[in-house]
Amino acid sequence: MSGGDLLKVLPEVRGRYVADAGMSGLTWFRVGGPADVLFSPADEEDLGLFLKNCPPDIAILVVGVGSNLLVRDGGFRGVVIRLGKAFGKTSVEPGWRVRAGTAVPDVKVAKAALDAGIAGLSFYRGIPGTIGGALRMNGGAYGRETVDVLIEATAYDRGGARHVLSVEDMKYSYRHCGAPEDLIFTQALFQGEAGDTRMIAEEMRTITQARESSQPVRSRTGGSTFKNPDGGKAWQLIDAAGCRGLQVGGAQVSEKHCNFLINEGEASADDIETLGETVRQRVLETSGVELHWEIKRVGQKQLTP
Repeated sequence: MSGGDLLKVLPEVRGRYVADAGMSGLTWFRVGGPADVLFSPADEEDLGLFLKNCPPDIAILVVGVGSNLLVRDGGFRGVVIRLGKAFGKTSVEPGWRVRAGTAVPDVKVAKAALDAGIAGLSFYRGIPGTIGGALRMNGGAYGRETVDVLIEATAYDRGGARHVLSVEDMKYSYRHCGAPEDLIFTQALFQGEAGDTRMIAEEMRTITQARESSQPVRSRTGGSTFKNPDGGKAWQLIDAAGCRGLQVGGAQVSEKHCNFLINEGEASADDIETLGETVRQRVLETSGVELHWEIKRVGQKQLTP
């Protein structure tokens, strides 16, 4: 079914549909084929009504800023939902709490907490992406994780019903959320504590400097490629396997931090995925450790006619 054909069976919305939407411009890797339909809901109510009335056999994918996402060259058959401005607001609540929509970049949550003198959320300065991704992956950096600060998350299920989940409901473990896969998160409430703005600012500067000095933040990359195995570091295993600087087509293992894959400019999604799988195989052969992807890979490898 083409994007135009799919539009004929989708429900009326107040937001915006785009048929055969390019996805490469929506991901940090800057690769990938088109989505049949891209949907930008007007607000939570619009999202809920869409989910309630969308035919259940149509595949749905939610994306944020595309920092931890690889869309394959064949694109995505179904509807990609991209949450926009209505989901991009932050507010400070009594008790040293911050509420944020899931389209809010993680760094902006850290900044909102800084401005309000709230400590405990500075680690979000070191996570590329949005709060939606942090919720779905138990995003963390520099010794803290989302599970440490989350009070509750609001989400809609595939039937359009609204749910408010406690941190226990999220069933978090390392870089994993055990909440149902069909849930689309729309906002979250975080708990911080009273802090000194000068100390918080200094912590954020330290995180920024550490990240910029050790990671290829100005390259076309998707963030950390593989999860750290129990008791080890993925980058160390990749380095020991001789993969630093390894290339496949236009994709390369970063020389700066070898748990990052880089699009040197002309890479295809297949180049990047093949490079990642090559790294996994070499690490397994040299160390006996099986690395697991942290980057989400979606879609078809080849575009169907």
